[in-house]
Amino acid sequence: MSVPSRSVLAGQETHEPLAPLEAVLWDMDGTLMDSEPHWIAAEQELSEEHGGTWDESLAKELIGLPLSVSAEQLRTRAGIRGTTEEIVQTLLDKVTLRVADQGIPWRPGAAELLRELRALQIPCALVTMSYAQLAEVFIDAVPEGTFAAVITGDRVDRGKPHPEPYLRAMDELQVNARGSVAIEDSGPGVSAALASGACTIGVPAMLPIPPAPGLTTLETLEGVTVHQLRQILTAWQG
Repeated sequence: MSVPSRSVLAGQETHEPLAPLEAVLWDMDGTLMDSEPHWIAAEQELSEEHGGTWDESLAKELIGLPLSVSAEQLRTRAGIRGTTEEIVQTLLDKVTLRVADQGIPWRPGAAELLRELRALQIPCALVTMSYAQLAEVFIDAVPEGTFAAVITGDRVDRGKPHPEPYLRAMDELQVNARGSVAIEDSGPGVSAALASGACTIGVPAMLPIPPAPGLTTLETLEGVTVHQLRQILTAWQG
């Protein structure tokens, strides 16, 4: 069901019966971990290595898009040489090394909410446009079984903003969109989640998220609980 976009206070209380939460579908970069600065640094570094011209506005345009799309834009607009596959692999190597060396840069509240979901045995899926190489570094840093499904950019034919990644995740979890909550930080990610039919929460990281029908926006996940996710899902279901 589509409802007007709105901001929701994390502490808002309601006494109505709450909808069951079947699953939570998580974006990774910018939502679970603050890795977007690593991607931007890697893109800028690679552009400089190739004698290209760096444009910070380009980096912002690429947030949330499939890596193959980003690589094509970097080749034509930032002077990076090589095939799409070569550029993607080089960027992945740089970012993976940074995260592995420096540890997971958690976004506020994400680790705590993920921990509570695990304790309550609510299935979670990781739905990211990063490839398995980087996703595995993140997965290795959380308790085994935290994610019942993992969808990465190299496992789908059509990446965000297409809904395929989220539809694949719900299919693997065997859950319905109406009972699922997707958490995203970018415009392309929000578009993909909304198009999948899931209740969608946008938590802006580096860029604001435009309002959209059916979208719930939160300033942060800090202090957000599973109970409050169920409140949001109940309100969204109408």
